[in-house]
Amino acid sequence: MQLTVTRDTFPLAEVFTISRGSRTEAQVLTVRITEAGAAGWGECVPYARYGETLESVTAQIEGLLLPLDRIALQDMLPAGAARNAVDCALWDWEAKRRGARVWELLGLPAPQPEVTAFTLSLDTPEMMRAAAARNAHRPLLKIKLGTPDDMPRLEAVRAGAPEARIIVDANEGWTAGVYTELAPHLLRLGVQMVEQPLPAGNDDMLAEIARPLPVCADESCHDRASLPGLRGKYDMVNIKLDKTGGLTEALALREAARAEGYSVMVGCMVGSSLAMAPAVLLAQGADFTDLDGPLLLAQDRDAALHFDAAGVHAPDRDLWG
Repeated sequence: MQLTVTRDTFPLAEVFTISRGSRTEAQVLTVRITEAGAAGWGECVPYARYGETLESVTAQIEGLLLPLDRIALQDMLPAGAARNAVDCALWDWEAKRRGARVWELLGLPAPQPEVTAFTLSLDTPEMMRAAAARNAHRPLLKIKLGTPDDMPRLEAVRAGAPEARIIVDANEGWTAGVYTELAPHLLRLGVQMVEQPLPAGNDDMLAEIARPLPVCADESCHDRASLPGLRGKYDMVNIKLDKTGGLTEALALREAARAEGYSVMVGCMVGSSLAMAPAVLLAQGADFTDLDGPLLLAQDRDAALHFDAAGVHAPDRDLWG
């Protein structure tokens, strides 16, 4: 078995801003695994919020002892970007070796298109209204908020896209008081869900205050070990492959979360179609899907995912799985 990891950069179509900062490109790591005449690959996006860098994640991957299998991998690396890229590469390698699709290996039906959110990055109200108007044809918009001046931005987006469904991501940027004050206005403007309003590790107040619309755990939920700490505070979990450490744990988290009564959102970091491809399988039947990373890029990988009015489609075998 051979394993390589390389760094790839994809320019964004526009500057992408959240409450933590801005970026103009997506820097990702690509893992390739080759054995027995078959090659599989996977992608991860190291995230500074979780203490990850391109260098640290590369070191984790290069430090693995070969050969690898998916079951052993779950104990060799913690949940996170490094394990995600290797896990997804192993799934792709196994599918290629066996001449089957990953969903067939899992005993699942072929994935159907899933309507995905399209994210509007943080900007002035005027710019966000213009962005909303340009994307008003999309059925689901996601708004990045988390600042003291959120209401004018939200009002502007609703004015620019009066018919679109809206979800909001505060990226840990509010306090309990701010969320309590904003919640009635979120409802008035037709917001259907709010993601991570309070900082992870400082979100106990969510169990004490009213939650008039569903609250989704993002930074507070990584893998199945996160679930006990969410009880009474959240109504939904956002499952991302870079947090769970790959498709293997993500599928297990989805089932465990649903068994405990949580709704499910499937999200992503800003990466290429290769990063999104396994998540399309995961997103089947999700309450919300947010796999718009490729739509934010100026340039994507070959055999990129197909997006249309029906949503994001299953990957071609030349891309993944």
